[in-house]
Amino acid sequence: MESIEKTETAVSTGATDRAAADDKTEWIAMGDKAGKLLVFLCAACYFVSYITRINYGAVILEIQRAEGITKTAVSMAVTGSFVTYGAGQLVSGWMGDRMRPDRLILAGILLSAGMNVCVPTFTEPGLILAFWCVNGFAQALIWPPMVKILSACLDQEQYKKACVRVTWGSSVATIAVYLLAPLCIVWKGWKSLFYLCAGIALCFAVLWVRSIGRACGMPDGGKVTWRGREDSKDGAGGKAREIGAGTGNVKTGKQEKTKDMLSWQQSRGRESDKLPGSGRGLFSGKTCLLLGCIMTAIVMQGTLRDGITTWMPSYISETFHLGSAISILSGVLLPIFSILCLELVSILNRKLIPNEMLCAGMVFLAGFSSTLLLALLPSLHAGLSVFLSALATGCMYGVNLILVSMVPPYFKGCGKVSTVSGMLNSCTYVGSAISSYGIAWVAGQWGWMVVIWLWAAAAAVGTLFCFGSIRRWRQFSGGQESGRAA
Repeated sequence: MESIEKTETAVSTGATDRAAADDKTEWIAMGDKAGKLLVFLCAACYFVSYITRINYGAVILEIQRAEGITKTAVSMAVTGSFVTYGAGQLVSGWMGDRMRPDRLILAGILLSAGMNVCVPTFTEPGLILAFWCVNGFAQALIWPPMVKILSACLDQEQYKKACVRVTWGSSVATIAVYLLAPLCIVWKGWKSLFYLCAGIALCFAVLWVRSIGRACGMPDGGKVTWRGREDSKDGAGGKAREIGAGTGNVKTGKQEKTKDMLSWQQSRGRESDKLPGSGRGLFSGKTCLLLGCIMTAIVMQGTLRDGITTWMPSYISETFHLGSAISILSGVLLPIFSILCLELVSILNRKLIPNEMLCAGMVFLAGFSSTLLLALLPSLHAGLSVFLSALATGCMYGVNLILVSMVPPYFKGCGKVSTVSGMLNSCTYVGSAISSYGIAWVAGQWGWMVVIWLWAAAAAVGTLFCFGSIRRWRQFSGGQESGRAA
């Protein structure tokens, strides 16, 4: 055992020396096979997580009709899942910095698949509520660890491009579910949609296990060993390792392979002393203030994005006296529009406005302009109202991309990428909760005009908090917005 430790120390020292001689960090390129596979796997994972989460909402009316369950009882599962998903983000973020993120994602996919089998098998309202609450927590195990994987394997430019491709998975999944739900209902009833989604999730789980090592650029496609925090006690950070490879069994007869693996490890972590947030605690005063501003902006984003997505069909229907078909139309059109907005915001951030707070503030400002016009022209034309609502929603998807996806990697210097990702993503669902219950109450008490003005106010608050954080963010990131992602 002592000889093995000496071998590892010698190899590690040699790898560090070689790293010092070579300034270029060996990140995975999206154009490489490994990079393409990594982005594909993460996008597919996000797709699977969405179809196994939103399928319940797509057939909720059919469940109510076919099973004779009251509207209140059947909707409780949505509420419960929403609560466990939001709270689970915090738990998932914390776990993601202390456990292997690829295994957390696998656990989330398998648990979600199991709950998608249980719901149509056991249709008692109480059981459905319990199963879907567990499903909400299972879904929360996916996003923060995924951010950690992407930020560990890709440089900043590649990471930002990858995030856009990955988030496409949610939009494609939304379109797929809304198109598949009616077909499944006609074919074999609402239960078949859940079984179909569970089957897709299980197939993907097999693909994930077989491919994630190769996708992360492991030598010989080896197993992934992740370390949740940097080990840089000497202050230099040169020995910090965020990601490693190996089988977990280092034997004397495998010293050559061990050498390759340790050298690969060092190439991943040798620049951690240059990372934003290095040597700074997550909960230091300045960092807490910055995070507080970002989290407030995200709550406003969640309120506006999910509020418009959920209630726009009702607003259009009641204001212009249109049929319920607009609900189905917007259910398909909004995801398509969001894909376009995500791509535009990504280009804006990468090419023109590298400071994430400034970029988010500009996109928030565009969303504010849309909601303000909607408030000033509330009943001019149904098409105009749909366009302005879709534009505001698309802007909020863009803000979500910047604040929830692009910000967390900058906290790798303090070893909290997954934790911060979970914290920020949970704020989105605080805003969603506000929109789900608050908007219905306000609309019932004072009408849709007050709701629209509140949307505009939320966008204005988000804009101010983003613009107000520009200088703090520049100081925290060390001016590295246009450099390597953490």
